[in-house]
Amino acid sequence: MVRIQFRLMMPAALLAAALTASPATAQVPLVPPAAVQAQGDSAMQISWEVRNRFRLFREERDFLLHADGDRGRSVLATEQALALQSDGRGWARNTVNRLCIDLLGRVSEPCSRDGSKESYLTPSEHPVTVRLTGQVPVGATCAWTLDDGDGPRQSTFDCAEPVNFRARYGRPTVATVDVSSADAPARVTTEIAVRDIFIAGLGDSIASGEGNPDRPIALADEGFCFRSYLGMAYTQYYRPSRAGYKGGRACEAPDSLQVWQRQSALWLNSACHRSLYSYQTRTALALAVQYPHIAVTYLPLACTGATIAEGLFGSQQARECPPTKSGARCSGKVSAQLNELREAVTAAKRRQPDRRLDLVLLSVGANDINFSGLVADVIVDSPTERALFRRSGVIGSVEDSRYAMANDLPRGFAKLREALKPLVGDMSRVVYVSYANPTLAENGGPCPGGPAGFDIHPSFNAAPQRLSNVSNYVQNEFLPQLKALALCQGGILCRDPAADRMTFVDAHQATFAGHGFCARASTDPEFDQACFSANGDSFDSDIVTAASQPMRCGRSAGEYRAYLPRARWIRDANDSYFAAMTYPGGLPASSQPTDIHDATWGVLSAVYGGAVHPSAEGHAAMADAALPAAASVLELDVEGAQVGR
Repeated sequence: MVRIQFRLMMPAALLAAALTASPATAQVPLVPPAAVQAQGDSAMQISWEVRNRFRLFREERDFLLHADGDRGRSVLATEQALALQSDGRGWARNTVNRLCIDLLGRVSEPCSRDGSKESYLTPSEHPVTVRLTGQVPVGATCAWTLDDGDGPRQSTFDCAEPVNFRARYGRPTVATVDVSSADAPARVTTEIAVRDIFIAGLGDSIASGEGNPDRPIALADEGFCFRSYLGMAYTQYYRPSRAGYKGGRACEAPDSLQVWQRQSALWLNSACHRSLYSYQTRTALALAVQYPHIAVTYLPLACTGATIAEGLFGSQQARECPPTKSGARCSGKVSAQLNELREAVTAAKRRQPDRRLDLVLLSVGANDINFSGLVADVIVDSPTERALFRRSGVIGSVEDSRYAMANDLPRGFAKLREALKPLVGDMSRVVYVSYANPTLAENGGPCPGGPAGFDIHPSFNAAPQRLSNVSNYVQNEFLPQLKALALCQGGILCRDPAADRMTFVDAHQATFAGHGFCARASTDPEFDQACFSANGDSFDSDIVTAASQPMRCGRSAGEYRAYLPRARWIRDANDSYFAAMTYPGGLPASSQPTDIHDATWGVLSAVYGGAVHPSAEGHAAMADAALPAAASVLELDVEGAQVGR
């Protein structure tokens, strides 16, 4: 067999154009200029910015990647440019190992950032760069004085040189520069006050970034065998194996999960499928990029699979256990998000009594109405699997979901609102970002259905009528109900409607029309067009030939690029397998399959990596919608906004 290698090649000029193209929806930062006092009619002024101000990043190069790529553009345009720059491998693949929160979700206290040890939750100072800008005389000398109340610090440089110092948290620094040149001397002064904003992310899989591993799975040319539920030889099928896996690939050659998991995708947090691509992370990062006088301390806590009861208030099942060298089995449990947030806020206030939680980004409710059960009802098509899944409760119905939405969800929201009030005070500081309908075609109606995008498993097929029913229910009932719950409208009872309203965001919903899981375009990646069949026959059904080459197109599955721009902003089941191929080791022991070729693994590996969830582009579009709301709540565009709170 001839191995065909394909790599997206881009001329330098085209890449430069991609990085500077104007976005469809540009976000223009409105940062109040520094106050300037100068003798005479000088146009000189002191400009300053906080360095590496997204404090989750330990190294400034990771922040500058986004700051340099932003250039006043939308988060979506920035994501698309960075995707091309990385050849679709994703900008987060290396950044994920350089964070102030480790892969188990533990905050590093202290965290070493750019060579300086800092308390992550309670910073005592921030790195700042100061420059003299404007009509600065050539060759002029600048005598700088920086005074934060503990006595002035003085230094003299060429006026073209920036000055770096560390500004005290919660305390303004008066910067004065005396300019000496052949012209008349001048003095310029301003006050530097860094505002550190504490943001937490809460919620479910949409909040966590499910579907977008920070480092995607690497796939092999060869096939890997799965069984179907009938359990007979002719029900075996092959799909691409993991690159680097040396164990048994045939169904008759079982191997341990530990060996298989060595080649897993990498997540910011495996147990929660937490990702740097999530709209919550991108919103917090965009605030730091666009507002140079702030620093952002961000605490991601959202977890895929979370409900209000199990996830926010109580512990929940882990999505996936991270690989361990010892082979020890993880507990399979994830702590309640609200408990973790309370502990973090309490610890911060213990060290800094005036420290407060400034903003909560929240998306929750889909699991409370069993949305995953509705997805299963749409895509699981074969009678055997439908019967098994219905018996085990995996397949849900619109009727049961509607009952939960009318009864359980309002009670859950009321309880959640009361739990958040002591943490944020004003409920408008909870920015609830609603879901996008994942099923919308270009005409605004539901996707037509069929096996395309779901043929990763032989029993999958998006049945048109079931798909239409679920799409209409989501669009006309579920999404409006979420808005009413967040805003205390439509008969939703809140104790104090005026004070209990969250800040609600749904501007992205219209943007997602035409970008549902069925969207296809001539600009899609070449591999997708060649190898993901519109007829749902992407994979070789002959188990003899598929063992060595499972793709009908004859190309290597390793050519797939999870982060190249696509028309669809929703991961289909094929995307889920090709990007993450998740084996949920966090399942209870009673639900664990017998071996890695088990039929349960076959189904779950096709959907547990984020099927029917937004792609990185989808999350970027959500961040573009959330960003103005967050900036408004934080009063970042208001001159004189409170500093250091």
